[in-house]
Parts: sequence; C-alpha cells; structure tokens
Amino acid sequence: MDKYVSAGSIRGTITPPSSKSYAQRAIALALLAEGRTTLRNLEFCKDTRSALRCIEALGAKVEVIDDSTLSIEGGLKPQSNVLLVGESGLATRLFTPIASLNPTPLTIEGEGTLLYRPMTMMIEPLRQLGVQVRDGGGFLPIEVQGPIHGGEITVDGSVSSQFITGLLLALPLAQEDTTLHVTSPVSTPYIDMTIDTARRFGVEIMHNEGDYTQFFIEGGQQYTSTDLAIEGDWSGAASMLVAGAIAGEVTINNISTLSKQADTAICHALERAGAGLIIEQDSITVSKRNLRGFEFDATNAPDLFPALAALAAAAEGESVIIGTDRLRHKESDRAETIRREYEKLGIEVDISEKNIMRIRGGEIQPATTFSHNDHRIAMSLAVSALRCQGEVKIENAECVEKSYPTFFEDLESITIR
Repeated sequence: MDKYVSAGSIRGTITPPSSKSYAQRAIALALLAEGRTTLRNLEFCKDTRSALRCIEALGAKVEVIDDSTLSIEGGLKPQSNVLLVGESGLATRLFTPIASLNPTPLTIEGEGTLLYRPMTMMIEPLRQLGVQVRDGGGFLPIEVQGPIHGGEITVDGSVSSQFITGLLLALPLAQEDTTLHVTSPVSTPYIDMTIDTARRFGVEIMHNEGDYTQFFIEGGQQYTSTDLAIEGDWSGAASMLVAGAIAGEVTINNISTLSKQADTAICHALERAGAGLIIEQDSITVSKRNLRGFEFDATNAPDLFPALAALAAAAEGESVIIGTDRLRHKESDRAETIRREYEKLGIEVDISEKNIMRIRGGEIQPATTFSHNDHRIAMSLAVSALRCQGEVKIENAECVEKSYPTFFEDLESITIR
C-alpha cells in the first residue's frame, strides 16, 4: 500500500494506541500467572497479535471480551512445538527464555526483517542456565529445551535490553536463585518497564537503584493474575507530537510524563528545539514555534530517531542526535534508512561520524520514498510531508500496522488542507 501526503496544518486531539511494549510484557506474564488475568486498553497491532499467538501456543486460553479487552487464563502447557513471533524482536527475545522453562523442545520462528536480526546474545547465557539451544548461526529459527536453571551469568546488554527483559520475567519461575550481571546496559527505561510489570503481577526483581549492571532474581516465585489497563504508547505519540511542533497544534490524550516508557524523552527534545509544550496529568499539547537546531542523546530511546529526524528537518540550523550505534539492527538499518530517504526529501543527513547523526533543517521537496518496511520510518516521512508544498509518496506504508494501525487515519483526522 502506498500513501500520498501533502502540506497541511495540524489541529486536533488524538488518543494513541496503547503501549505495545507494556502490552507484550503483560501478555507474557498473563501466561505465567495462576488464574485469569484481564488486560484492558489493548491495541491489536501486529506485534501484540504475535505475543498473543505465542502464549496460546504455550498453553494460555485467550478470550476476547471486546475490541480492547482480553481475559487470559494462564498456564504453561505447550500446545505446539513452534512459536511464531512474526516480525517482533521483543517477542523473540521475551518468549525464548520463557519457552526455556519447558522441558520439551520448542522452536522460535520469525519472518521478514527479523530473520536478519542477530540473536547471538541469547545463546550462550541460556546454555549457561542449563538450556539446550540449537540455533541457525545466531539467527532465527532457534530451538530451546529447558528447564532453565538459576545460577550466576553475565549478559551483553550493549545491543538491546529485550533479552534481559525475557530473562528477568522467566527466571523467577526457575528452581534456583539467579544473579544476572549485565555489561554495557542500554535502553534501561525498558528494564524499568519490565520490573514494573513483574511487580504488578506480584513478583519482585532486585537491583541497586540506578544501577542496571546486576540483578538478583529469587527462584521459585509465582506470578498472580491481575486486572491491568495498558497505558498509552509514547513511541506512537512521538510522531504526532512532532507533527504538532512543525505544522500546528496537537493534544495527545492518555499519556503521562510519569510513565516509565523511554520515549517520554521526546518532550526534552521538543523543548530543546523550541516547540511549545503544555504538560497536564494525562495529556500533552504541543504547538508550532520557530524551531532551532538541537542536540539530543537518544541512546536509551532509539525508537525516537525517526521522529527526531522529522523534528530536526524542520528546525533552523544543524541538529545533532547521538546513539546511531543502536539503529543497525532495527526493522531496517535506521541510520542509513533515514539518511537515504531524507536525502530524497532534500534534507542533508550526515552519519559519517561514529554514533552521531547530524541533520540540517530545510524545505521538504516532493519525492517518492520507501518505508523499508519499517513502521517508524513510514510515520516519520508522513510527518515531514506535512511541510512539503508538493506531494510525498510513501511506498509500503502499510508497515505501520506493526505498532499503530490507525496512524494515517489519525493523522488525516487532524490535518487541515
């Protein structure tokens, strides 16, 4: 599906989808909890559906209550020897340790760009925890056979926090205690989300406050079922907030700056760029001002890069965004993808320096662009297209279904032409 976006002013109110990061964690714990869990305010995007497919394969009984509510009867009793994770990196690294709780072999299979994303960081730590692992040279598919034991292990945290999330959620059910050492941890707000979700299901994960290099996970714990509403998604909201900053004014409901989500950091970037912000208890309003170049470290919030690119392209002068080393193994090589697609729009993007992206703001030119099947790239290009006096074509725009299926409808609903 191709989308055509042209110049327009933004004015209106949007409620973004719920956080798929929180949703996938809660769905996993609903599988592991005794009893029946109710999850509310769910958005059934592709990644959420992948997580639901995994827990059903692992034995959960899922009942749809309405279009945003599920009832999940927990129980790890695999009904299939294959887990289909779709194109979700989090589902892969989350459910591989969970599958390793089971004493029978289970194979984790993916599709699309996920087949080219490295999974090597999982293999040796799982083996050290007593799991038999057969892998495809560090890529999917991977077969695991547990049960996973506790112990003392070291995990490389420099590529992603997602596997650490999987371990932190699986290891409370191991028979032994575990001390988990993490080298070079990144995306630490996502680890906070994991610990917070586990706590809501009755399990405590110990670590020194502000230090993400060592965790103590007591074995033999049990998750308890709960009733949980999933909060709004800051990752999806970020693109809409930038749209308000460059093209008018937008209010985003059902999000709070008190959230543990990493992408609340978009507010700091908007402030540094000179956008107008009104922050209330459960909503944010952003309005257009004269934007200036800014510097921002997105190392712990790499999903913000595409939205930040749209913001920088609209700012006067040069913006510097740190953290491009985190972008190589996303749905696309996002640093190169941003450079290539924004060049088509007439925006200069320099990624020649290690871990740094420099963007010089300017006018948006009409062009045919390609999403690279990356949902966040598609959203970024659409937001930038609001400043184009012609038309921007975005090829393969349907990829937004991965996280924000109604993105283009929501954007159109607040666009005045």
